[in-house]
Amino acid sequence: MSKIVVAVDGPSASGKSTVARAVAQALDYRYVDSGALYRTVTWYALQQDRATNDAGRLAEWVHRLSFSLSTTDPGVVRVQIDDRLPDLADLRGDAVVEAVSDVAAVPEVRRVVGDVLRDMTRLGPLVVEGRDIGTVVFPKTPLKFFVDADPEERARRRSIETGGDVARVKASLQRRDQKDSSRHSAPLRCAADAIRVDTTGMTVEQVVDRILGCVATKLTNGL
Repeated sequence: MSKIVVAVDGPSASGKSTVARAVAQALDYRYVDSGALYRTVTWYALQQDRATNDAGRLAEWVHRLSFSLSTTDPGVVRVQIDDRLPDLADLRGDAVVEAVSDVAAVPEVRRVVGDVLRDMTRLGPLVVEGRDIGTVVFPKTPLKFFVDADPEERARRRSIETGGDVARVKASLQRRDQKDSSRHSAPLRCAADAIRVDTTGMTVEQVVDRILGCVATKLTNGL
């Protein structure tokens, strides 16, 4: 059971975070937000005055970091770097949000983060959400889902969260999608064997129920 991983991938504002957290709670698995780990690396780089757009120096620097797992929040796995755990508000700050795409695009950063994520399986079954969980980090897990939604719906959801103008939010999401899907290292894409879930017009409960049903079927059949 310790190696069971439910991978939930998808673009920004597709609903994957809300869904993944709810699925983890329903299954009594630990929830992992891989995006928060990239933001933690970005936050720490900024704390140390590292140039977040210098891929070469970031690649060298990331290998010197000491990562440790934190489970102080029940059901959630977070990561400390050099024994420092950022506030969640810091990870959503403008500076981190602006820089995280550049940091996450560095292949060495992605390799290190991938190793940290794989190490988390020693804690027990996981629900891990991100953009390359089913394609790169845990390609062998049979429990793969790609959560998506219509661009207009995604922009509407994000604008409700942030209070931003829908048109501007949509443009921002499209820019992020372009960066994520076109980067050389681990681009955003749906794994060939993933179950694609279009959440447009669906409630969170409906999406969660569908994923739970698929997981139950696979577990019953021995994966």
